[in-house]
Amino acid sequence: MRVGYARVSASDQNITAQVLRLPACDRVFSEKLSGRTMDRPALRECLAFVREGDTLYVTRLDRLARSLADLCDIAAQLERRRVALVVVDQAIDTTTPTGMLLFHVLGALAQFEVSIRREQQQAGIAYAREHGVHLGRRPSLTVEDLADIRAAMAGGTTLDRLAARYRCSERTIKNHLRAVGDAAARTAPDASGSSTGEGSH
Repeated sequence: MRVGYARVSASDQNITAQVLRLPACDRVFSEKLSGRTMDRPALRECLAFVREGDTLYVTRLDRLARSLADLCDIAAQLERRRVALVVVDQAIDTTTPTGMLLFHVLGALAQFEVSIRREQQQAGIAYAREHGVHLGRRPSLTVEDLADIRAAMAGGTTLDRLAARYRCSERTIKNHLRAVGDAAARTAPDASGSSTGEGSH
C-alpha cells in the first residue's frame, strides 16, 4: 500500500500543493504543525497505520522532522516494520543501500545547518547588545516624547490628555518617567487636577 504524509508548519499555508506532489497514494495523512513539535497526531497515526510491505511517501525530509535524531528514530521504526520510505523531491528510496545512505547524510546536513543558523543568531544578538542596539519591542515613548511630556506636565497638562495625545495609557507615561527617575511621575496631576504624589491623602 502507498501511504503519504504531508505537513505544513503554519495554519495559513496551503497543504494541497504538497499533497499533489505525492504519487497516487491509497491514503494520505496531513496536518498543520511545526516540525519542532514532537507530538504530531497525524504522523503518529500514520506510523501506526503502515504495515510490512507498505511504502511511505513524503515530499522532503523536513516534512518528517527537523532533527537528525528524530529522522533516525522514524527510519528505525519503518525499518523494523519493513516499510519503505520514499522522499520525492530528494529522490531518496530507503529500499536501496544508496538511498539509505543518502537519507542519513541529508539528515546530518540538515541538523548541521540548524546548528550553524542558531550559532549565527546568537552571535548577532551578542553583537547588537554590545553596540547598544535595542532588541525586542520598540518602546512606546521615546526620549524626545518624554522631554515633551515633562514640559507639558510642568505647564499643567493632565495625564489623561497626554495619554490621549501619545496614544498610550497613563500608567505607561508614569512608568517611563519613573524609569528615568523623573519626579514628575510622582506629582503628575490627574484629570481633576489633584496630585498623585505619595504625600497626598
